[in-house]
Amino acid sequence: MSETAVGENGMVVAPHRAAAEAGADVLRAGGNAVEAMIAAAASIAVVYPHMNGIGGDAFFLIAEQGKPPRVIDACGRAGSLATLERYSGKGHDTIPSRGADAALTVAGAVSGWILASEIAAALGGRMPRRDLLGAAIQQAKEGSAVTRSFVRCILDDRSEMTAVPGFADHYLIDGKPPEVGSLFVQERLADTLEQLSRAGFADFYRGDIAAEIAADLEAAEAPVTRDDLRRQEAVLRRPLSVPLADATLFNTPPPTQGLASLIILALFDRLGVKRGESFEHVHGLIEAAKQAFDVRDREIRDPDHAGDIDRYLDAGWLDETAARIDMKRAASQPAGNGDGDTIWMGAIDGNGLAVSFIQSLYWEFGSGVVLPKTGITWQNRGISFSLDPRSDNPLMPGRKPFHTLNPAFARFKDGRSMVYGSMGGDGQPQFQSAIFSRYARFGMEPAEAIAAPRWRWGRTWGEGQSGIEVENRFDPDLLSALERAGHTLNRLDEAYSDGMGHAGMIIRRADGRFSGASDPRCDGEAVPA
Repeated sequence: MSETAVGENGMVVAPHRAAAEAGADVLRAGGNAVEAMIAAAASIAVVYPHMNGIGGDAFFLIAEQGKPPRVIDACGRAGSLATLERYSGKGHDTIPSRGADAALTVAGAVSGWILASEIAAALGGRMPRRDLLGAAIQQAKEGSAVTRSFVRCILDDRSEMTAVPGFADHYLIDGKPPEVGSLFVQERLADTLEQLSRAGFADFYRGDIAAEIAADLEAAEAPVTRDDLRRQEAVLRRPLSVPLADATLFNTPPPTQGLASLIILALFDRLGVKRGESFEHVHGLIEAAKQAFDVRDREIRDPDHAGDIDRYLDAGWLDETAARIDMKRAASQPAGNGDGDTIWMGAIDGNGLAVSFIQSLYWEFGSGVVLPKTGITWQNRGISFSLDPRSDNPLMPGRKPFHTLNPAFARFKDGRSMVYGSMGGDGQPQFQSAIFSRYARFGMEPAEAIAAPRWRWGRTWGEGQSGIEVENRFDPDLLSALERAGHTLNRLDEAYSDGMGHAGMIIRRADGRFSGASDPRCDGEAVPA
């Protein structure tokens, strides 16, 4: 198990050490936390390409000391050719999960870097783009060590990816994945990052890179056009928030599931659980998640098409809902199915400026489409749309997809601040609730809170079956108690499962000292500046 890192001048945490080091180097050079996160985001896009990339989306939650936090929504919209008629004409009942028809939304991540750079400059940041992208460019040009999770994802998905445009040429060697530990060089991606460092991040949408992206997407017959790229802009939004007895929690608004993460912890606080790692602890969080996901599945969609959701964070609604939770029996409730591979990262600088960040291709390797001129792997986030025009989230050009992404931030009354989060689709709110409650409610150190065995409620195994997956380190008596209460368990033969997320957290105490940790389930680290 990794140990809790400590520091005094700032900290960056990422699911790959190289990305955390890239961010920490920026802090050491005098950059602020927003600049550090741009550097980490570029690096993680290179060294963890199965989990995220610049062909995906991103969200920043940025919190200055003593000021209301802000959210950067860098979510791309469905392309102008992504129509119901196009897909029905191809005989599709659902949107394909891989290939060109899955590559149907604009990649918004780099538009988030544009807006983040403006915020960083307004906060005194002066780091040149070349310095922010330098580590990523070098990693792409000289190669980064292939990780076990990278190879595992290729082996899991190779059969459905081999025929996807660009995938085999980019990721396979003679039809096989590269060996763990070997150097994976991405020359075209290095050139793309070089161009962004010279011409500016907007070149991705309105310059030479945009022209190359659009040409490759057209050749692959994807629904995103040059005009769609030109129209992409990240936007600032107000975060959702909910007060607890000792802290205020913040998370991202629709189209993300940040609301669900806040509801779970707000309900759990009302259940009066006194002992961590008890039946009441795990059962209470699972039952709170069921209530939160019921709301999420009804309400969360493109904010231009969503209703009022603030009422679900009102004390009255939370009190009534918590009172309906049976602390002895499991509620019978169908589960959603939100698979996804993502990265969460956090940074806090010496001045207390905090950034909680998440970036994703959605599924591992996204659509699988790799654009040959730029080396960019395109996301498949648009598969969350429905081809049923009567659904709550129908496919429509210009519409934002539902996002499992939701970076979290907490501001405690005693002066502490905390960035935390995890990858993992439907699991993200559940993993957030596990690590937050273990640290903030039951006194675990960050590394212990993150490493402790986790669970995931949802439709995760079997044909249409739902229940709770659990790692194999849980107390057998606790698992028996959960089953007696009516929970269906699937005991994994793994101590640290990728399916339980790659979590992390950083805490800045009132005295300015830092502590943080990354997840033993990934290749990450919390790196002091």
